[in-house]
Amino acid sequence: MTPAITGISSMATRQVLAELAAAYRARTGVAIEIESVGGVDAAKRVAAGEPFDVVVLASDAIAKLEAAGAIVPGSATPLVRSAVAIAVRAGAPAPDVGSEEALQRAVLAARTIGYSTGPSGTALLQLFERWGVADALRARVVQAPPGVPVGTLVARGDVELGFQQYSELMNVDGIQVLGTMPPGTEIVTVFTGAVCTASRQPDAVRALLDFMRSPAAADAKRRHGMEPA
Repeated sequence: MTPAITGISSMATRQVLAELAAAYRARTGVAIEIESVGGVDAAKRVAAGEPFDVVVLASDAIAKLEAAGAIVPGSATPLVRSAVAIAVRAGAPAPDVGSEEALQRAVLAARTIGYSTGPSGTALLQLFERWGVADALRARVVQAPPGVPVGTLVARGDVELGFQQYSELMNVDGIQVLGTMPPGTEIVTVFTGAVCTASRQPDAVRALLDFMRSPAAADAKRRHGMEPA
């Protein structure tokens, strides 16, 4: 019997990976155990050589791990595309975010703005730089701690306007998702799986990744607010 495949991922993909892992076990009998934590912490743990078989992170983080020798060269497998969405607290006024100009007005009017660690948060700050408003917003932007969904901060009233992958906002109670980023401001992260060099069963991991990128996995990805990569 094949041993359980162990892995680590960022929080953004935890729900879709759980569904895909259950489907794979039903097909093959192979158990999949994936721990989901903040993406920065996940990358550090893989780089430190923790004995994971598979890692799923944003594609840029996977590229850095490959350059560092922490994943098997050539094993990176793009799995999903995840778009950033915008949310406010349930019952709060819903600003217009349907165009780039409207979104900029909403951002400038917000008392506090929540964003996440990782590439989506970096891209949002770069957008503010492009708009020329980064300095004006500096005291109002709040980065969610690693592993804490931005939606939780929005629901608690800690931030007025929150930005994070739609997949992470869609199931949070107490918030209203306004939609994804409007044309010209789209932020889309590709999450990629790879075989860890610490794995003792790389062929089994490759078979798992082949399933996760196959057409059979597409419906699950869409159910969790993502698109196949």
